[in-house]
Amino acid sequence: MSSASDLDLRKLRVLRELDERGTVAAVAEALHLTPSAVSQQLTALARETGVKLLEPAGRRVRLTGAARVLLRHADQLFAQLERVNADLAAYRDGDAGEVRVTAFGSAITGLVLPALGDLRERRPGLSLILRESELPDVHGELVHGETDLAIVIASPDGPVGDDARFARVSLLADPLDVMMRADHPLAGERAVAIADLSDDPWVSGSVGACSRLTATACAAAGFTPRVVHRADEWTTIFGLVAAGLGVALVPRLVTSRLASAPHSAAGIVIRELTGDQPQRHIGAMVRNGAESDPHLAAVLDALAEQAARVGRGRAMVAV
Repeated sequence: MSSASDLDLRKLRVLRELDERGTVAAVAEALHLTPSAVSQQLTALARETGVKLLEPAGRRVRLTGAARVLLRHADQLFAQLERVNADLAAYRDGDAGEVRVTAFGSAITGLVLPALGDLRERRPGLSLILRESELPDVHGELVHGETDLAIVIASPDGPVGDDARFARVSLLADPLDVMMRADHPLAGERAVAIADLSDDPWVSGSVGACSRLTATACAAAGFTPRVVHRADEWTTIFGLVAAGLGVALVPRLVTSRLASAPHSAAGIVIRELTGDQPQRHIGAMVRNGAESDPHLAAVLDALAEQAARVGRGRAMVAV
């Protein structure tokens, strides 16, 4: 005798139809089968279960007690199958599932978390798993399938633009402003020329895009910054500047979050730079071809919408 795990749901549906319609002929018509095919399905089901499913009732047949027991379980199986099909349809449409996102800190707070709020409303069954990371590690994680989507800053440390392994979506050109102590001689100016800061001590990151952008922007102004202090956490950089230990360049995606944490900016002013303002270019990367996946497409759309809001509504934070 076969076990219950060997049951064929198609045969169970034939039994369910017989219970509802009463005759083999009616079942055959409803399922577009021959009466002989219906009888064969029912005979095979009885053989698989090892119990008698039908008994004569005049010119008809009726279900046995064993068949009734089987149908009670069959109804549960049919319901579970409907739930499976619904979940699979949601997954195919991008309404359910999981997307692993890797991003640097200010992109998480400025782009990913607001986009996640939108996604929860539109696609409550879609989950984001977040991890903070910096270049160049994320490229290897993408290649090896350890993450599905990476938000990165354009960098010489990253793969070249024609690397066929990745598809890229540009999200945001993020300007950098200058941050200084509130009693700095230039703190009262509306905008500051970076060349006027050539004699100041500087605070900069030890690695990463902002460190390179600081060096590049100062070189374009004709000087090499005298970097006295190096830190990679923005709260530390804010503290060093507030203590009067130097000036620093800060992305607007970072300063846009200061309004919700004014204690972080106590004693600091932030001023726009005159001339060609340095920018960091932020984009999303996925494995090439994966951008059409409905889950990733939904996340990319939400990120692009949030980046557009940041670009439209970002005002100078003067603190």
